[in-house]
Amino acid sequence: MLWNDQKPARRGMSMLLIGLERLKIVDLLLFVAAMLAKLYLFSEILHVANMKMTRTDAIIELGAILLFSFWTIWLPARGRILSLIMLNVIASLVLYADIIYYRYFQDLISIPVLLQFSQVDSLGESIGTLLRAKDFMLFLDWIVIIPFAIYALWRGRSDLRRANEFRRKPLVWQKTAVRVVLSAVVFGIGTSLVFTNVNEAKRTWGQGIFVGNWWNLSIYNVTGGLGFHGYDIYRYVKQNWLDAETVTAAQSSEAQNWIESRGDVRRTLEQDQLFGAYAGSNVLMVQLEAFQNFMIHKSIGGQEITPHLNDLIEQSAYFSQFYHQTAQGRTSDADFTANCSMQPVSNGSVFIQYAPNEFDCMSSTLKANDYGTTVFHAYEGGFWNRNTMYNNMQYDQFYSLKHFTMDEKIGWALGDKSFFRQSLDVISDQKQPFYSFLITLSSHYPFTMPVAEKSLSLGELDGTIMGDYLQAIHYVDAALGELVDRMKAEGLWDNTILVMYGDHDNSIKDWSLLETFLGKPLSEVESQMMLRQVPLLVHLPRNEHAGTYTEVGGQLDVTPTIMHLLGISTANQYLIGTPLLTEKPLDGKKVVLRNGAFTDGNVYYIPSTDGIVDNGACWSIPGNAVTDMNACIGAIEDSRTELNMSDQIVMNNLIENFKEQSATEARGGSNMETAAR
Repeated sequence: MLWNDQKPARRGMSMLLIGLERLKIVDLLLFVAAMLAKLYLFSEILHVANMKMTRTDAIIELGAILLFSFWTIWLPARGRILSLIMLNVIASLVLYADIIYYRYFQDLISIPVLLQFSQVDSLGESIGTLLRAKDFMLFLDWIVIIPFAIYALWRGRSDLRRANEFRRKPLVWQKTAVRVVLSAVVFGIGTSLVFTNVNEAKRTWGQGIFVGNWWNLSIYNVTGGLGFHGYDIYRYVKQNWLDAETVTAAQSSEAQNWIESRGDVRRTLEQDQLFGAYAGSNVLMVQLEAFQNFMIHKSIGGQEITPHLNDLIEQSAYFSQFYHQTAQGRTSDADFTANCSMQPVSNGSVFIQYAPNEFDCMSSTLKANDYGTTVFHAYEGGFWNRNTMYNNMQYDQFYSLKHFTMDEKIGWALGDKSFFRQSLDVISDQKQPFYSFLITLSSHYPFTMPVAEKSLSLGELDGTIMGDYLQAIHYVDAALGELVDRMKAEGLWDNTILVMYGDHDNSIKDWSLLETFLGKPLSEVESQMMLRQVPLLVHLPRNEHAGTYTEVGGQLDVTPTIMHLLGISTANQYLIGTPLLTEKPLDGKKVVLRNGAFTDGNVYYIPSTDGIVDNGACWSIPGNAVTDMNACIGAIEDSRTELNMSDQIVMNNLIENFKEQSATEARGGSNMETAAR
């Protein structure tokens, strides 16, 4: 007998190998069962709120496992078994890495994160605190499969050959036919289980998740653990290989010349008396969630909606024709445009898709000028891929949800009053000068406020989403009042530039509610302008340069404005915006929106969805009526150029190339001077 000359351990493994070889596809079924158990355990260990594995989730996971492994059926028995063990090991290690990464960053590992390995490496000495004994249940089956893999690799071939010496062997075409049919069946079942259920989620409760790509965990909630990583690979390949447009040298040069011409505009403004007027000041910037301009100076039921902000406007530079320039990235787009002065991309979020790329952001510039840089947001650090992006933007510290005490739960997370209070505890102890960026959350859709904080009398808007929005804004306004009081108490008020702006619209689609609030019907252009306008306030020490500025501006202009006041030149930086607070307004200033709309304060161009210029509408803002297209036609091409150039630069990481080229040219010039001497 084959086994008479074998030791008991090898005899058992040999019997198992031969049994699996003769009982076709049993090895694959064992793999599927083991992986399903691991994925269920993975879900339980992560324990993400509202993401417990359901029956539908288990079906999707089963389908993903089959798609992950169907190809092993093409292999001979020993090769198939070794391949399944290899897939088990790889999947187990990926799931375990996800668990460790989630505990620190509240997100799952993705390819952009792996490419920017410094973020993973930043776990550093904290890795020991992230380990849990229960995690190693993911590897229990390794006690059997690893020794079995070693046996199959070194001794399995000879044992199978000896066991099959006297067996009738099927013809090659018969084996091939069986493998092709079985693999096709398994692939078909896997595809059906995954895509039928994922497509149903996309059609119903998960609409837009794969478009905005705003959080890896939201994708995991639809696709499951293996499915997420499969989608992540597909997403990366599609964006960087399949859909990536190769930029020619001529196109790169054109983009560089275009954006450097924007720097030339800022250079001419450095002769302005306000350039450097507030050099060395601290900067505290607040991004206000869904805070729109139409509530400013408005009342309801005899109560001011934003009384504290109204008071602050009287002491600040207030820009009444200021526009958000966000797209699908929403809050992350506002962060990107305001801090890095580049247009967002039309699909998805720069934070998600292009986080490792080079940008000239305010945080990195101020850090290079000896400012301490911190960012505060009381939500999960992985949301919008902030951990990765903020590392690239060179913030010294990102204070996310895990750094805050949840002593005032409102809406999605911590209430803004407590958020400001706890943030100021840190900010007041920072070395100066500092740049601190605070991102609020309490006025996030659907504007859920506790009864104790609902203090407005809403009349006919009571019980509507608009009424809830106004209550949330009123609460945030009160929180801002407390922030200002705290800054004064901490001695920061007279040496800090305080900047506040809204990030995007409030997502309320029922225009009749807005018209009810305003007490009048709105034309198309009034609706579009109200949808896009958000407040911008810049409070300067000693209340200087206070007043209402009616010139148009957008989020791209925030960083150039602050740098101008601090006297830090951006002439050689790759930014699109221009300073808003200068002695004289910049001639020909216009704001370009991501959808192709633009305004210069006199006209507002609304593009057609088909992209045909003549099908759009050119509105006269003073006349509140459609006017001759000739009033807009000259600026349409300029607007398209801005969007196109920004996309080329952002999506192809051209700023890194521009800087390398400039450094090379600088070294060449230095070498020539040395040679001349």
